[in-house]
Amino acid sequence: MSANANEGLETVRHSLSHVMAEAVTVLFPGTKFGIGPAIDDGFYYDMQTPRPLTNDDLSAIESAMRKIINEGRTFVRKEVSRDEAKKIFADQPFKLELIEDLPAGETISAYEQGAFVDLCRGPHVGSTKELNAQAFKLTKIAGAYWRGDEKRPMLTRIYGLGFKKPAELDAHLKMLAEAEKRDHRKIARELDLLHIDDENPGEIFWHNNGWLVYLTVQNYVRERIRADGYIEVNTPFVMPQSLWERSGHWAKYRENMFITESEKRLFALKPMNCPGHIEIFKQGTKSYRDLPMRIAEFGSCTRNEPSGSLHGIMRVRGFVQDDGHIFCTEEQIPSEVAKFCELLKSMYRDFGFDPDTILVKFSTRPEKRVGDDATWDRAEAALADACKKANLDYEIAPGEGAFYGPKLEFTLVDALGRQWQCGTIQVDYQLPSKERLNAEYIADDNTKRHPVMLHRAALGSLERFIGILIENYAGAFPVWLAPAQAIVIPVGHGFDEYATNVLAQLKAAGIRASVDLRDDRMNAKIRDAQTKKIPYMVVVGQKEMEAGAVAPRTRTGAQLPATPVADFIALVKDKIATKSLEV
Repeated sequence: MSANANEGLETVRHSLSHVMAEAVTVLFPGTKFGIGPAIDDGFYYDMQTPRPLTNDDLSAIESAMRKIINEGRTFVRKEVSRDEAKKIFADQPFKLELIEDLPAGETISAYEQGAFVDLCRGPHVGSTKELNAQAFKLTKIAGAYWRGDEKRPMLTRIYGLGFKKPAELDAHLKMLAEAEKRDHRKIARELDLLHIDDENPGEIFWHNNGWLVYLTVQNYVRERIRADGYIEVNTPFVMPQSLWERSGHWAKYRENMFITESEKRLFALKPMNCPGHIEIFKQGTKSYRDLPMRIAEFGSCTRNEPSGSLHGIMRVRGFVQDDGHIFCTEEQIPSEVAKFCELLKSMYRDFGFDPDTILVKFSTRPEKRVGDDATWDRAEAALADACKKANLDYEIAPGEGAFYGPKLEFTLVDALGRQWQCGTIQVDYQLPSKERLNAEYIADDNTKRHPVMLHRAALGSLERFIGILIENYAGAFPVWLAPAQAIVIPVGHGFDEYATNVLAQLKAAGIRASVDLRDDRMNAKIRDAQTKKIPYMVVVGQKEMEAGAVAPRTRTGAQLPATPVADFIALVKDKIATKSLEV
């Protein structure tokens, strides 16, 4: 979708939020309004209503919205003075607070639609007639603290979906219904992958099945980065305040860190691995000939995320990153970024995501940062040059860089068309500098210089990436990722011994397999294996035993030709080796 199309849709959604606010005013006079922005798939509005609203109220609000849309109200923009704005919104305390917070001299605008007026920068459509009364839907009601502050009033937030055409809404609703079926939390319970205890939010208990998937993903990444020239290290989980102060994290990131104390000294559970990797780089003298030096770690990190923001394994407090840091010269930045981009695309392809659909965002200097503007200019220019070398198309995200450097963010698209930001690479002149952690190498002119540090991760949090995989495949993993790759099912107890022998051969070949010797009928065992999404059900009976063969069928119900055990093993191993997406 083009930027203009996105902008037009955002205008439609923002206009719908105003229509919803007017509808609520009609139905619930005296409502006090907060903010009502457009969001990725629709809009919301925060408000304080005379009585608590429930989802049962949504239908009436929708009907009132359709009436307003069909009446063709014109959106009229008016610029007002600060005093005029305070008079207009005299009975709206949240709007008055927003007005007070506006910088002196800033233009204040309000939008009218009929008798309803709202404080807003805009833009909006010209008339409600430009909105389609059948292309929106209110979805849910939630609570939201005013301005995200738990010490402020709890407001009611009404969410809605908004599109230009009814067909687009219908398609989105179908996607949401499918996404609900694929919810990783639901599938994780069904497949016995993991659980999260209510008393320990944001921390994962991996069960055997889930841990097998986890280890498969981790070992795959380990294999790929070793081949790409990385050394793997491990750094302490707890490190002292002094280190985090020198790195800048204590001042810029402390609210997200878990702090502990020992012997009257403060320590932090590490939220990221970069300071530890610099400490390893600093051990011993480094020469320009040692660069680029690529250091990787499956680093266990902990971040103090608000409990309300946690979501299954997609957003947690304790996680492991496929983290890495490349220490290089300024001249090596373009080639190293290009090399990482090729690795990242290849890895996404193996996991079943189309590398041609990857979206790239170039995030520039944030307001809260370390370092001077001249250094940021160099870092941003170097990353832009690297993008040219890697032939990357990207969009600019102003102010969204890390506090120490600009970054590229890589977003993949799943089977439902949803976008997930996973990989990242960041250019950092700050942490290795003399003012920070003082990493040095001996240059070719025998002078001491500070390396550039590239922070990179292909998958990001392994926990979140596995959550994405669960939903992308609806739990039916490709053979190489599946926790159980095959199950041997004898047609009767007379073939239990042969089934056990086949199992031994599968396991000896490195295939994750089991055997079902229960008293249930064969068809019931097959159905159970399909429910567990096991790729292959290996049926054995008289003919198979006499021929030293198996009769495989897939979890999709396809019956494969009977084949010698060795040939079936070769089939499965080929699927694993080639990272095939098909069974």
